[in-house]
Amino acid sequence: MFGDVKFVCVGGTTKRMADFAQYMTCELNYKLPPGTALYDISGSSYRFSMYKVGPVLCVSHGMGTPSISIMLHELIKLLHYSACRDVTILRLGTCGGIGVKEGSLIITSSVVDGLMRPYQEAIVLGRKVKREAILDVNLARELLKIAKSHLCEYPSCLGTTMCTDDFYEGQARLDGAFCNYTEKEKLEYLQNINRMGVVNMEMESLVFAAMCTNAGISAAVICVALLDRLKGDQIIASKEELQEWQSRPQQLAALFIKNRVENLHKN
Repeated sequence: MFGDVKFVCVGGTTKRMADFAQYMTCELNYKLPPGTALYDISGSSYRFSMYKVGPVLCVSHGMGTPSISIMLHELIKLLHYSACRDVTILRLGTCGGIGVKEGSLIITSSVVDGLMRPYQEAIVLGRKVKREAILDVNLARELLKIAKSHLCEYPSCLGTTMCTDDFYEGQARLDGAFCNYTEKEKLEYLQNINRMGVVNMEMESLVFAAMCTNAGISAAVICVALLDRLKGDQIIASKEELQEWQSRPQQLAALFIKNRVENLHKN
């Protein structure tokens, strides 16, 4: 069932990946067998959703590093036992931008933790284990080139992503249950990491990059910025704007996959 998978697209919510699967069905002109419909392959688990559209697997991973870690362990085993080869994994998500315009497509060139370290630190058998978190830079550049040429109406950039373990204090927000720092301190911190190349924050990319690196899988992260954190913590865009913005990573992923599929058919 899974042996022909060449692309895996993962994202936070079950609905987003269900919508993306429907979108890819149209984009690839994929014909379902008569009398059938797309269905959630892992629906009975009630943890993650999974849809297959030809060579594309669409999987949800929940929120935060523990959730995506569990999903990736199971996904990587699935790809291994299905004897899949030359698979590319894309994470499609939302983020808080830093010094970028709202609605911008951000393709991660490198990822760091909250201490600006480019590796995941895991505790295994009571000991700290460091795992390099490296994304495919050539893949990131290819995605940016597609964005610049085919989605030029949207701002897009490459940059460093900071992955945090927390949405509030970990991302220097002022609107959590606790906040033991001032607005001035928050702004100085964000400006400082921005000068060091950080253009966005989210909560999954570090483990995503580390596990794909460990498995030898080419991977990239495509996010859309829902706000510029240098301007505040609150999203002020309308529901309609947010829905359109969240479709942008999916559009870029679809363009990339279609281009790769066409090249595979030529070869």
